[in-house]
Amino acid sequence: MVKAIVGANWGDEGKGKITDMMAQEADIVIRFQGGANAGHTIVNDYGKFALHTLPSGVFYSHITNIIGNGVALNIPLLFGEVKSLVERGVPSPKLLVSDRAQIVMPYHILLDQYEEERLGGKSFGSTKSGIAPFYSDKYAKIGFQVSELFDEELLKEKIQRVCELKNALLEHLYHKPVIGQRELLETLHSYRDMVAPYVCDVSAFLDKALKEGRTILLEGQLGTLKDPDHGIYPMVTSSSTLAAFGAIGAGLPPYEIKQIVTVCKAYSSAVGAGAFVSELFGDQAEELRRRGGDGGEYGATTGRPRRVGWFDCVASKYGCRLQGTTDVAFTVLDVLGYLDQIPVCVGYEIDGEVTTDFPVTSRLSKAKPVLETMPGWKCEIRGIRKYEDLPENCRNYIEFIEGQIGYPITMVSNGPGRDDIIYRESPLAR
Repeated sequence: MVKAIVGANWGDEGKGKITDMMAQEADIVIRFQGGANAGHTIVNDYGKFALHTLPSGVFYSHITNIIGNGVALNIPLLFGEVKSLVERGVPSPKLLVSDRAQIVMPYHILLDQYEEERLGGKSFGSTKSGIAPFYSDKYAKIGFQVSELFDEELLKEKIQRVCELKNALLEHLYHKPVIGQRELLETLHSYRDMVAPYVCDVSAFLDKALKEGRTILLEGQLGTLKDPDHGIYPMVTSSSTLAAFGAIGAGLPPYEIKQIVTVCKAYSSAVGAGAFVSELFGDQAEELRRRGGDGGEYGATTGRPRRVGWFDCVASKYGCRLQGTTDVAFTVLDVLGYLDQIPVCVGYEIDGEVTTDFPVTSRLSKAKPVLETMPGWKCEIRGIRKYEDLPENCRNYIEFIEGQIGYPITMVSNGPGRDDIIYRESPLAR
């Protein structure tokens, strides 16, 4: 059976914790898109970790963790992460890397930095991890697949061709130092030596696993609103953040994906630029940011303060619909316990009309939030394990949002730890 864990919104919804939790009953966890431009924060018996490339199943000895072909693979960063886990007492994870995964090259990171610098105030808020140049090259058919590291003649020929192209950009557009072919070849040799023990025909491995009845988790990065087709374009990422892409980015038949757990925060947060209708500013924002998550709302990869806002039913309903949601995991609910009243964005006012449908980006910039206020519960809810033991106002908040988005909230996370979870029978469950 294949299950997908994806985000409904701008990313940073708490997917790492949900994957870590669900991995207990899985055999394989796969990253199927994105790169090291966003992180998953996980708190468990080993401590607190921010993963960037590694799948969130790495804390279990029974899990096979896979880097799928859809991932932007930064090889030294991946193995640096493995080393840092082992140094903190985590057993060395079982790891496979798709032979069809493509490699983030050193010049991708440089070009990302140079382009943001060139754009100045009109930049896209990139994490400067090389993601946009990487995917640009992938679809321009000048990227390097892992399998190509093992074909020396092909590698030399391709390096020559790519350097001619990149050096023209570096010299004439960015006025920066050019790439040396010999140096780049040596770098790729070092990448080859690092990755060689882990390379695998992943789609064949997964086909066998499915026939043996294994449970497979697809772990998404970011969320629906950062999808290049269905998100807040152009302030999006460069690979599809939707569960449907899991079939492509891992090499699975789409009909094998039976459960899609879409993660929503109990309030909204985002890293990076782009429309964010329910966003808070000033003291209200700072208070929520300081209390949020585990240790505050700051990016796991960048350390940047996240933008925060009230729960957005319009964006979340849209996000769940595009993901094909079967279950909603509702996270960081415990954070809101300090509030007397909790506003919820239930609609957008655009040019004097109210809509509950998420619009295209050009109309989104005109949207003002329509807020409905719910009474707070004003107490600590960490440690509660049964839904009926939650305060009445807390249950009312969950059920109000569930009614607005129209998808079943079957998991409620009320703390950062693996066991801080409440399972719930939703009346909307199909």
